[in-house]
Amino acid sequence: MSKSINLTLKVWRQKNAKSKGQFETYLAENVDSDCSFLEMLDVVNEDLNKAGKDPIAFDHDCREGICGACGAVVNGQVHGPQRKTTLCQLHMRQFSDGDTIVIEPYRSRAFPVIKDLAVDRTAFDRIIQAGGYVSVKTGQAPDAHSILVPKTNADLAMDAAQCIGCGACVAACPNASAMLFVSAKVSHFALLPQGQLERKERVKRMVAQMDKEGFGNCSNEYECEAACPKGISVSNIARMNRDYMGVGS
Repeated sequence: MSKSINLTLKVWRQKNAKSKGQFETYLAENVDSDCSFLEMLDVVNEDLNKAGKDPIAFDHDCREGICGACGAVVNGQVHGPQRKTTLCQLHMRQFSDGDTIVIEPYRSRAFPVIKDLAVDRTAFDRIIQAGGYVSVKTGQAPDAHSILVPKTNADLAMDAAQCIGCGACVAACPNASAMLFVSAKVSHFALLPQGQLERKERVKRMVAQMDKEGFGNCSNEYECEAACPKGISVSNIARMNRDYMGVGS
């Protein structure tokens, strides 16, 4: 049953990547417990606008847990306290009346702050551009059953393809590693016949770009899998490592 709650927000405010940021405190009053976390921020921003103050900047787009645009660290947890949930699908019924909520951006050198809670995640785009594709001839699409794929491989490929590139894995990792993201993109193609031709070159290029972007190394903390809103498995990292080790063979 919906109810109204009052919250204290401690929000990270920062003008840009080069400026010094700080936490600022806001009151969120009469918040509908059935609204989403981003809808709650919308209401806070409306009050800030009315008061002639700068609204809180945060990333969002579809607000349906599909696009991967939203993301912030809520009370030390990426995307908030509910597992396998994006920030836009986190509802305020997860909090209690009188709670204090600390909200801050992803912390990673490879994800510089644009403003407040919004960070630049174009490093992921450059990793995809480095090799996250297959080279195929254009023309009429083949029938779905023309290339046989073992069901086990198809299921694993679909699991990897669920990655929405939100960057939660990077934010949760103590090393700010992008290994889960990259391995999901590598595995998606490595498990399918269409991805075999460029398999070795793909992993080589994507890992090289990942390192170039300044992400940290994986030390098997498994925080990435725990924070991933789609539950991407760390087994993809093992698959990517095996492929990478075989690049020179």
